[in-house]
Amino acid sequence: MERRITTTEDGSHTLYVPELEEHFHSTHGAIRESEHVFIQQGLLKCPLQTITILEVGFGTGLNALLTLANKDDKTIHYISIEKFPLEKEEYLQLNYPRLINNNLHEAFENMHQCAWEQPIEIAPGFFLTKLNADLLEISFDQFPAFNLIYFDAFAPNKQPEMWQENIFEKIALHTATQGLFVTYCAKGEVRRSLARCGFTMSRLPGPPGKKEMLFGQKTTSANSVSKNPLSS
Repeated sequence: MERRITTTEDGSHTLYVPELEEHFHSTHGAIRESEHVFIQQGLLKCPLQTITILEVGFGTGLNALLTLANKDDKTIHYISIEKFPLEKEEYLQLNYPRLINNNLHEAFENMHQCAWEQPIEIAPGFFLTKLNADLLEISFDQFPAFNLIYFDAFAPNKQPEMWQENIFEKIALHTATQGLFVTYCAKGEVRRSLARCGFTMSRLPGPPGKKEMLFGQKTTSANSVSKNPLSS
């Protein structure tokens, strides 16, 4: 898959995929979008001291880096799925550490270079498990229940198979009661599908260039995993 590095309006890089005619992030600002959707509306709204995060779409590693930069004294178990990892020559060009925190250059490189399919302690209290897998086929049985989901797949009109209700149901069944779900997408059918899977959904103001985003919280379900409830 061909990918080209481009610069967004806030000065941060993103990747453009000609085959899909799609960018990895908002052209209005890659860091700005990720901070708004995943950090402000996700990580910072989760009151737990130990948080298990599922990310759909590791991509450039931007969400993981921002999570590390904003984790404070929390312990983060960060599980991220990526079917098409970046090449070394791609991620070494990305300017995120310089713009977020110059002290995180090594951690950012380690995120990309570290082994797959096993937890790696990138920094004290931040454990990254990268899964080189297809979300449609993966099993979550080996992981504790998710407290927070970053759903960051390509847009529904570019990757419709990633936004099907069976995908959301699979994630919901492994999400702790009161676990949070955030995504940049605000499509009505996505919101309704997530609601049918047990999330109480709401639309929130989106990042620059986007009117709205989706925020959800998992309600009690007899079928959901009960480990690591948000209230613990």
